[in-house]
Amino acid sequence: MPLMDENQAIELICERLCARFPDVPPATVRIVVQEVHATLIGRVRDYIPVLVERAAKERLVSMAHVDQLRAVS
Repeated sequence: MPLMDENQAIELICERLCARFPDVPPATVRIVVQEVHATLIGRVRDYIPVLVERAAKERLVSMAHVDQLRAVS
């Protein structure tokens, strides 16, 4: 996947995750996505967007669970 296509895919991931996690500030979603994306730098780039979305989604779900536990306490 060319770099421009990967960047566009990452932008779409940010938009999807912002919609899925409306209680998380968009800036936080972007930071999580960027951090995950940075960990996946390597030669094979074809699956990077899929891997970024899955890992970012997992982190955001974890963050939501922590926030829910704090709200209950």
